[in-house]
Amino acid sequence: MQHVVQYLWLIPAVPLVMAGIGALLKRERRRAAAGLAIGGMAVAWVLSCVAFVASLGPDSFRATCTVKWFDLGDASVPLGWMLDPLTAIMLMMVTFLALLIFIYSLGYMAEDENFTRFFCFMSLFGAAMLGIVIANSLLLLFISWELVGLSSYLLIGFWFEKPQAAAAAKKAFITTRIGDMGLLLGMLWLYSKSGTLLFYDNGHGCLEAASLARLAAAATLGGMAVSTAISLLIFAGAVGKSGQLPLHVWLPDAMEGPTPVSALIHAATMVAAGVFLVARMYPLMSAGGHLAALEVVTWVGAITAVFAAAIAVAQNDIKRIIAYSTISQLGYMMMGLGVGGVAVGMFHLITHAFFKSLLFLGAGSVIHGCHGEQDIRKMGGLKKLMPWTFATYAAGMMALCGVPLFFSGFWSKDEILRAAWIWPSSPVPFCLGAAGAFLTAFYMMRQVSWVFFGKPAQAAGARAPAHESPGVMTIPLAVLAVFAVLAGFLGTPAWPWFQSYLNGEKVRFEPAALLASPQLNLMLVSAVVVGVAFLAGWKIYGNVAAQSLRAMDPLQKALPAFYRLLENKFFIDEFYGATVVRLNTAFAALADWLDRVLWTGAVQAVTRLTVALARFDSAIDELGVNAGFDAGCDGLRGAGRGLSWLQNGRVQRYMRIAGVAFSVLALALIWGCG
Repeated sequence: MQHVVQYLWLIPAVPLVMAGIGALLKRERRRAAAGLAIGGMAVAWVLSCVAFVASLGPDSFRATCTVKWFDLGDASVPLGWMLDPLTAIMLMMVTFLALLIFIYSLGYMAEDENFTRFFCFMSLFGAAMLGIVIANSLLLLFISWELVGLSSYLLIGFWFEKPQAAAAAKKAFITTRIGDMGLLLGMLWLYSKSGTLLFYDNGHGCLEAASLARLAAAATLGGMAVSTAISLLIFAGAVGKSGQLPLHVWLPDAMEGPTPVSALIHAATMVAAGVFLVARMYPLMSAGGHLAALEVVTWVGAITAVFAAAIAVAQNDIKRIIAYSTISQLGYMMMGLGVGGVAVGMFHLITHAFFKSLLFLGAGSVIHGCHGEQDIRKMGGLKKLMPWTFATYAAGMMALCGVPLFFSGFWSKDEILRAAWIWPSSPVPFCLGAAGAFLTAFYMMRQVSWVFFGKPAQAAGARAPAHESPGVMTIPLAVLAVFAVLAGFLGTPAWPWFQSYLNGEKVRFEPAALLASPQLNLMLVSAVVVGVAFLAGWKIYGNVAAQSLRAMDPLQKALPAFYRLLENKFFIDEFYGATVVRLNTAFAALADWLDRVLWTGAVQAVTRLTVALARFDSAIDELGVNAGFDAGCDGLRGAGRGLSWLQNGRVQRYMRIAGVAFSVLALALIWGCG
């Protein structure tokens, strides 16, 4: 394992180099750009497989490599990367899904004139995310974290000629920067207290026992442990990246980017980075038995899960529904980390990455087949027109909803609910999680009913009949559908391989665990919740899908005020617009006034005073000092000129002067004698 970790930096470096080369290609070099991006990610996936195999060794759990970045006085700034089970499994997931999404993009972006630039940005994004995954230094993680933010800005606003896309890119960039400010402050505080940003460094890392003990023992305002305060600041960064309340508002708008971008950013990479950060910093968040930080993580995740799921019930854009589903599922992951630990939250992250990528790419296939249409009310009957897309999308939908036994979401979601059920602090997160599961199954049944059932004539508003997507798009869908089913079997109660792998424990096969009373009861409850939600969704929307395009949503008809609240996303954006944005605008106007009137006026006054003083000084210099000096010089020059007449070296003149002087003297003597 140690010899592998030394070359781990190659995994993000390869796609980064490909992005750099792609940036130099001309626009028409489409095949070369795609080949570089796909080839680079394929190499990264192969290297990730090697790293994963190395992490499976019986004596292998964690290996690190540290390099000196630069010297700062007597100290040096080190960067490092590491290989442990958490890193290895994330590398496998990110590179594999990114590779499939890159291949899918060949079909989806085939007609785009900026095809070359798209693959350059995608490679850059993949490299940045892989940098986060391998980091053994919070500094290296933060550098890669910010590169992810830059890449997401470039990709969300890829179609920058659309005002909505440009606005969404700015919104995502600014909103996530708010959380990143907390992460930066937490990083600086952690460095000031521990003296290092390396996670593991032979007992001296900031996540190792000695440092954690000092941080947990120190107190700050209100008696809060320093470890808790730093954890909450770092969690702010995770809230921003993973779209948790109250910084969730950027994620739905980010659907303005191309669908492969949505699949990469909002399923497997950027939004997962926040969950991964909490998992990586878990020793700090649970240091010394102070679990306040994990309680905050739990409550934020649980509330977000229900909040976003409720909004998804009243959305009509096929991608926005999945976007709010992503926010909800990220809430589940945060709740899983808070109530159950790293393995519980990360298990759902891995399964979610597969089925949510499948759903995003499936939505892209629907949009492609419907000639750009995204309103689910203008679709219908696509089950027959797009059979491969329907079959794979249905697999992803059932995995998301947690259909019992045969779909991955069931096993990972139930692990979270089981951990929430036995969480000693409160039963409320479990209730919120169950409510979120019901809403998830309900809104997904609503979406599938609108899109795939009913009569094909319902899609008549399109420019041409809907059609199945090409093989380059449907084959990745089929591969993801397989993983959406099988991935869950890696962490069942009977064979908890995933949990044992992450914890460095020996895995045991115990079929009887499935029939254990608490586990079996929760599985039955989960199955009932999903079944009732499916029945409710089909009863309400199963027939509506075959009606007129102008038909009002049944929920809107029954509960107009509540539906309007959900449709407008609880008016959170409007609230921010009326408060935060307006306050920011007022401060900007004040700053502008101060700049134009006060500061500019002050500068101009100083300028005028300076000019006046300069003119006064010039007058004194010219009329006083210079004039007196010049007059003195002229007098001295005249006297010198007169004296020089006497000293010009001509003997005749000297004799003449002597003769005159003698004559004058003689006359004076004669006059005196007389």
